[in-house]
Amino acid sequence: MPVKIRLQRHGKKGKPFYWIVAADSRSKRDGRFLEKLGTYNPNTNPATINLDVDSAIKWLNNGAQPTDTANSLLRYKGALLKKHLQGGVKKGALTEEQAEEKFNAWLEEKEAKIAGKASSLQAEADAAAQKALEAEKAVNEARIKANTPEPEATEEPAVEGEAETGEEE
Repeated sequence: MPVKIRLQRHGKKGKPFYWIVAADSRSKRDGRFLEKLGTYNPNTNPATINLDVDSAIKWLNNGAQPTDTANSLLRYKGALLKKHLQGGVKKGALTEEQAEEKFNAWLEEKEAKIAGKASSLQAEADAAAQKALEAEKAVNEARIKANTPEPEATEEPAVEGEAETGEEE
């Protein structure tokens, strides 16, 4: 039975939410599946991916073929790297401890990169909010100046030639 690791769409129109599943390649996109491996939510920034790496590796070792999108998600979460390292352990190129150490180092680096992106996105959002607040303050000050009546000027002193009583000659 040919098995694919693919995405199964859930969620409502315009708000997709995906399950990452191992399914028979002959079944429908949203039909029967063999095992749910995780979830993928592209609506958040950065996208949220929950994946059971060990189950994904088990299916990959049994011959499951990931679709293009599922392949990129597996790469992003490190499942393909861990499978590659396990292959090195089987061949005797490195020990299990070395492989686990390499995978954990890669995972920490990836998490730091994701945290950096999230903090930069938050900083950009804060800067945009501050800029919008300043623009709104400027508009409000201009509106207040336009709506307040100017104090009436006091009468100017009479020009030479006019009478002190204000009558014209």
